[in-house]
Amino acid sequence: MVEIKSKREIELMKEACKIASLTQKKIEKLIKPGISTIELDKVAEKFIKSQNAIPAQKNYPHPEKGVAPFPATLCISINDVVIHGIPSKKIILKEGDLVSVDLVVLKNGFHGDCARTYIVGN
Repeated sequence: MVEIKSKREIELMKEACKIASLTQKKIEKLIKPGISTIELDKVAEKFIKSQNAIPAQKNYPHPEKGVAPFPATLCISINDVVIHGIPSKKIILKEGDLVSVDLVVLKNGFHGDCARTYIVGN
């Protein structure tokens, strides 16, 4: 069943999506050789919360019993990692890495979801 959104609901959806987009722009400025993926995650979480929104992926429950929920704000997949890479202080970006950053923002009951791929360095 298709649910038609009201003008107000569409505006709320746009707000969540705008925060997601702005978060990607913040991350883009930081992606360079030498930065850890956990540093990117911390910046994203702080920014999202500063917008009175929630990083929706953080603590998202795993469908299988006994598997911990997703521990981070961002999914950061580097090079041959397909999806859902977990940020870590041990993962440091290097020149030429291909980095996918996926994030979901929850604001006013609506999600803004986006992913973007970056090349590290020149």
